Amino acid sequence: MRLAVIGAGAVGRSVVELAGEYGHEVVAVADSSSATVADGTDGRAGGIGVDPDAVVARKAERGIVGDADPDDALAADYDVLVEATPTTLGDAEPGFSHVTAALERDRHAVLANKGPVAERFGDLRAAVDDSDGEIRFEATVGGAIPAVSTVEDIEPGHVTAVRGVLNGTANFILTRMAAEGLDYDHVLAEAQDLGVAEADPSFDVDGTDAALKCVILANVLSFGAVDDPDAAREFTLADADVSGIRDVPGSALRLAAEDGRTVRLIGEATGETVRVAPRLVPENGTLAVSGTQNIVQIETTHAGRLNISGRGAGGPETASAVLGDVGRLE
Repeated sequence: MRLAVIGAGAVGRSVVELAGEYGHEVVAVADSSSATVADGTDGRAGGIGVDPDAVVARKAERGIVGDADPDDALAADYDVLVEATPTTLGDAEPGFSHVTAALERDRHAVLANKGPVAERFGDLRAAVDDSDGEIRFEATVGGAIPAVSTVEDIEPGHVTAVRGVLNGTANFILTRMAAEGLDYDHVLAEAQDLGVAEADPSFDVDGTDAALKCVILANVLSFGAVDDPDAAREFTLADADVSGIRDVPGSALRLAAEDGRTVRLIGEATGETVRVAPRLVPENGTLAVSGTQNIVQIETTHAGRLNISGRGAGGPETASAVLGDVGRLE
């Protein structure tokens, strides 16, 4: 498959670097201010893909991926658009417009960007209905963990709930607080020094990131469980009940440990509700994953409870989910 990668952060660069290993060819790459488009991708014969090493090196050295305009990448002759720009809320732009532009050309789109799927899922489904293209978005939930595809394989109508630890930064902080008896502010500073937490950690520690992932899962459950999309309930971040970890005191973790329990930021999605909040879980239970690990629990009507754990973030990890989705479109 020929890929146009929009977004040249950690995930976009990793897709460019790894696509060849999965049997795909990158024919265009764009960041916010530049693009590179391979010769021949405007429909002429004899085109070859872009040089991944050159693209990544130029981005590192000069802060751009090429000398073309970003719109040139969107207009290239590709089979799949990979939307890997940063997540935005509300109107989910510019990611939403990138995806719909691909669908209007009857191309497929694979998203690593959570915004369009969490904030405008109904609009995306409507665009898909009017197109010969499809969308996939495994990478928007849990990085390398195949949460979305597992729910789809089981069939959403046979899944009653999906819950789990879905943010590595928050989980690292809670793990360190419990292990060392430290307070939140101390561990947050440590996480920032290690690069596990951003300078502004709000998206992670306030539960927003986990909530977006749960909203996406709720949309999968809601739309997948009905034959008529008009009968499905569409979820956005505004529908989620969200509490973060800023106010979790170290004393709470110490008291929990005395009872054989610990605290984790747990997100849960059904076809009717989305909740994210710190919860007490058994210290040696499946939800008590440590460090930056994530876990997803899928409650099913016939197969019981399924647990899937792994790395929930990172360039190569998330790129593997993107490229897995590309393979499903072949």
